[in-house]
Amino acid sequence: MTAGDAGRRGRRTGKAANDKATSDDVPAVRAVRSARKAVKAGKSGTAKSSPTRASFDKKVIALVYDFDGTLSPRPMQEYAFLPQIGVDAAQFWKETNRVAREQEADPLITYMHLLYKKAKDAGVRIDRDDLVAQGRAVELFAGVIEWFDEIGSYVALRSESQGVTVRHYMISSGLTEIIEGTPIYDRFHNVFASEYWFDAYDLPYPKRVITDTGKTQYLFRINKGVEDLGETINQHMPEMERPIPFSNMIYFGDGETDVPSMAVMRKNGGHAIAVHAPGESKDKCVGLFKAGRIDFFAAADYRRGSDLFKRTCLLIDRMLADIRVKEELWAVERELK
Repeated sequence: MTAGDAGRRGRRTGKAANDKATSDDVPAVRAVRSARKAVKAGKSGTAKSSPTRASFDKKVIALVYDFDGTLSPRPMQEYAFLPQIGVDAAQFWKETNRVAREQEADPLITYMHLLYKKAKDAGVRIDRDDLVAQGRAVELFAGVIEWFDEIGSYVALRSESQGVTVRHYMISSGLTEIIEGTPIYDRFHNVFASEYWFDAYDLPYPKRVITDTGKTQYLFRINKGVEDLGETINQHMPEMERPIPFSNMIYFGDGETDVPSMAVMRKNGGHAIAVHAPGESKDKCVGLFKAGRIDFFAAADYRRGSDLFKRTCLLIDRMLADIRVKEELWAVERELK
């Protein structure tokens, strides 16, 4: 969802920790966040192979998700933030779009500014810990919590190549702080989302804003293994040196705001799946499919056996076969040297 449509809804870093933080345990969430930063500080890409035994290392499969409308039915701000300050969601997004047009401002920066302006006007103080706690209220589509383990089990069952791993990433224009409070935060290898500075000004100031087109930067960060946001991704890196080929990636989104990411993914040999709320119109998904933006579309039902699960697994089967072919070619080439 974006604030482009505001709007259409607001939509983010780190290595998954071993201990899963509960959604209402803010200290635990901080521990997960700290663990992720520690991992990033040590290395931003994939682990290097042992210098004594070379091996084919392009075996990471990356599943990359939008959040609002993709993993959750509504924009994350609508579950707790807006009700807490007494603001109607539809009117908020309408005002965001209007102000952005009138001021010729970025819609996402506009929505982040308006959230706290309205909170201040309502006399409600909301800090970082409060936002994290709001993650408890965010609803997820059916099967999302179990999805990560189910996909991992499927890959373990189907893979005929040793060492294939699955990483889950999120790229969202929503708020990092709210995402941290959801029960799935620690299932992601890295989360890239919009974020606030909380000590710079009287009103929290946007620290990072991830726009629809800006999301594509993070696809290349995953592809190149440059996940530390303090490092640039502008330097040239030969395709063969990139740790996660686009062909090993699937992007999940819910509509027009995900088109740039879907286009980049497909153009570079990756895959994309569009989802729609169960029981609701699939017209947008059909349009994306006809335009060649996606491989498949399905209702946002993440339970094992659903169309979404089956179609995702079909693409994973293709990637696993591709990995096996490339690994065998790699071995043959080494024999010829």
